[in-house]
Amino acid sequence: MKIIYAGTPEFAMPALAALIESSHEVSLVLTQPDRPAGRGMKLKPSPVKSLALEHNIPVLQPETLKDAAVQAQIAAENADALVVAAYGLIIPTAVLNMPRHGCYNIHASLLPRWRGAAPIQRSLLAGDKETGVTIMEVVPALDAGAMILRGALPITAQDTAQTLHDGLADIGAKLMLQAMNQLESTGKLVAEPQDESLVTYAEKLQKSEAAIDWHQDAEALSRQVRAFNPFPVAQSTLQGETCRIWMAQALDGQAEPGTIVSLDQGIIVGCGKGLLRIDELQLPGGKRLKARDFLAGNPLKLGDKFGR
Repeated sequence: MKIIYAGTPEFAMPALAALIESSHEVSLVLTQPDRPAGRGMKLKPSPVKSLALEHNIPVLQPETLKDAAVQAQIAAENADALVVAAYGLIIPTAVLNMPRHGCYNIHASLLPRWRGAAPIQRSLLAGDKETGVTIMEVVPALDAGAMILRGALPITAQDTAQTLHDGLADIGAKLMLQAMNQLESTGKLVAEPQDESLVTYAEKLQKSEAAIDWHQDAEALSRQVRAFNPFPVAQSTLQGETCRIWMAQALDGQAEPGTIVSLDQGIIVGCGKGLLRIDELQLPGGKRLKARDFLAGNPLKLGDKFGR
């Protein structure tokens, strides 16, 4: 089949790679315009653009898909399907109607739970036992299309947003390729409508959510730390400086919130309920370090406090 692929970040790379390696033809890639990045703020192509160019696939980077000239370029492809993965732009109905067999999205949750911008992080924050990927029809309403395929992924106590991201991207690639193969062989895909009574929304992350409140339960704080790794990274204050906390686990026990009670195996801190063992952390201008390496260069003592 002739496929147009729309995606931008790293999450969208495995599916594009799988389609490139398959018998299908990716005739055009849509991705967001190059953005300033790094200390020099030089324009940087998206990961999807870089992969497409490696394989000599034409790339289109419009600021909007509402432009008539852009729509004409997409229509001229006469594509069989449009595959979408974390593209980041609204796709107008006119464009959705262009591919012969429809438009399909890789969404990083088990819909109808966690529609919206940050499904991976919200599933971690909520303490969900599993997350997953849904291959769905693209419709004008936010993540509301009928479901084609779903694949689950358990959430462990060691998972971060990054580890889940990587696992879900791989699952999404396999499921989307399966869907496109089915579409090629049968000409249609069986779709199940979402149960609107079960819908939840994954609001975009705000940097203000990264601040740790030590009066919360240790379990909730562990999930917060892991959900915000690698962005925006949970933080607290330590000896008057902002301290970024990259990894932490909840332990049994009780101590005054924010107070360091042990330095033997990680930095163990009291919470509203339970204890939090900080395993990786970082001070301004410093490297991200394991707790033992951090303590070698930043001596702490029992009774020292983390604050907001």
